[in-house]
Amino acid sequence: MLIASYLALAAILFVIGLIGVLTKRNAVIVLFSLELMLNAANINLVTFSKMGLVPNLNGQVFALFNVVVAAAEAAVGLAILFAIYRNRETIDAEKFNLLKG
Repeated sequence: MLIASYLALAAILFVIGLIGVLTKRNAVIVLFSLELMLNAANINLVTFSKMGLVPNLNGQVFALFNVVVAAAEAAVGLAILFAIYRNRETIDAEKFNLLKG
């Protein structure tokens, strides 16, 4: 396959994730959209590590670190959402005004 097809797939996934982050009010959908954007970055990292000018494992190692960070982000994000849901009984992102006085 051509490198352009992988990059096009990653760009499409990133744009879908970006639209989800910017337009959705549900906090769970926003977290899923962030994960989609991180996966698009992983596709780019692996593509350039396998098909770049100098093929090596650096991109795949960075993608592995990115997966670990994404898993930690999902765990912490969901824990925060559960805590907010217990207090406010909503997951609407526009109603998260816990820091306002």
